[in-house]
Amino acid sequence: MNSMIRVAACLLLLLGLATQLVSQQPTPSPTPQASPTPAPSPGPGGTSLPNADPFPSTYKPFPRRTTLIRNATIMTAAGPTIARGSVLLRDGKIVAVGTNVTAPADALVIDGTGKYVTPGIIDVHSHIGVYPAPEVDANSDGNELTNPVTANVWAEHSVWPQDPQIPRALAGGLTTMQVLPGSGNLIGGRSVVVKLVPSRTVQGMKFPGAKYGLKMACGENPKRVYQTRGPSTRMGNVAGYRAAWIQAESYRRKWDTWNATHKGDPPARDLGLETLAEVLRGNILVHNHCYRADEMAQMIDIAKEFGYSIRAFHHSVEAYKIADLLKSNNIGAAEWADWGGFKMEANDAVKANLAITEAFGARAMIHSDSALGAQRLNQEVAKAMYAGRANGIMITEDQAIRWLTINPAWALGLDDRIGSIEVGKNADVVLWSGNPFSIYSKAERVWIDGAMLYDRNDPNERWRTDFELGVLKEVN
Repeated sequence: MNSMIRVAACLLLLLGLATQLVSQQPTPSPTPQASPTPAPSPGPGGTSLPNADPFPSTYKPFPRRTTLIRNATIMTAAGPTIARGSVLLRDGKIVAVGTNVTAPADALVIDGTGKYVTPGIIDVHSHIGVYPAPEVDANSDGNELTNPVTANVWAEHSVWPQDPQIPRALAGGLTTMQVLPGSGNLIGGRSVVVKLVPSRTVQGMKFPGAKYGLKMACGENPKRVYQTRGPSTRMGNVAGYRAAWIQAESYRRKWDTWNATHKGDPPARDLGLETLAEVLRGNILVHNHCYRADEMAQMIDIAKEFGYSIRAFHHSVEAYKIADLLKSNNIGAAEWADWGGFKMEANDAVKANLAITEAFGARAMIHSDSALGAQRLNQEVAKAMYAGRANGIMITEDQAIRWLTINPAWALGLDDRIGSIEVGKNADVVLWSGNPFSIYSKAERVWIDGAMLYDRNDPNERWRTDFELGVLKEVN
């Protein structure tokens, strides 16, 4: 009996010790649970926002120095020509202009005796970059001829910044250009405004803050392209525009409502309708290829039907017939000096077109639509000025210089920044060897934002594209 008691006592003692040991062991931590992977946030491309900028400009001004051009004839495009005048460029801006401008101590002083100064030339209608040189099918990227309405395409996605035509246009005094899609479609897509500067990318050329344009086209070109698979008549063209704007207005209302409330799922995004909706909101400017007067009048009616504005008609060979209508609707006319007769809708061209448009008080402007013409737009304006005078319209040089500069700047919505020689404007300036309306004069130096990017007298200051440098051989 006593032995059993002793065994029980030992068992109880062992059990107590075991319990004590267990109680002294650390409590194991719970196995950590993997946190759920958060769902990726949608990028900004998932929604449609007004004034979205998915391909922002990366342009940065080039090295520059304070520069005074003195004793030159200055055609300001903002008032009367200044004889024996001076213009001071500093920090990318025009900071002084007149007959009594003092040179700062650090300024480069350029003697302009016998020479002329103008604002940089602006071309509102260019295909440089989207139809680059060499002109081969592999480089033909200006017309997306897959549908009569291609508002979804953007010209900047076709611009080749190594196009050797760009520095040649710069050598002609061109500092800003609007690159447009071609005219094969009713609605061809977005344009892009660029500075003529060396860049590896089109983003490095894009004019910061410039509005996009929308290219539209009337008449023969869409008819010809789509005669077997789309609109084949002018009435078919008009029906196509109206159908596109009806869809765009519905799209705009849906997205404007959702952006204001964020209730429910957003509507489906459509790149083409998004561009058209931005036109309806006033955020994109319409540039309309159109030759005949009657068609321009019809396009004005369509714009009124859907509540948008046409900024400028391009080519506008018959603008002289409706110049009063253009003025009353505040629409510019981008014209050639003497192109005409090369197809039926260009048959009624007159060389005094620009002068007549000007005489009625509408905004007349030159445009190139040609990489060669872009190199001598000053001469094109001279031809148009003298054609006006030959027909009894005494266009002055102060009026004609506006066709090259401030009027196209207005068409691009940039007349507060470029297009005239005024204090506070960007220092986009051209120094000419003589009167720019003389066939013998050439651009000697060209500044963009105060940086001299072309000097005719210094080969080292001439920009050469990668294409012109050719294929480089490896050096062992």
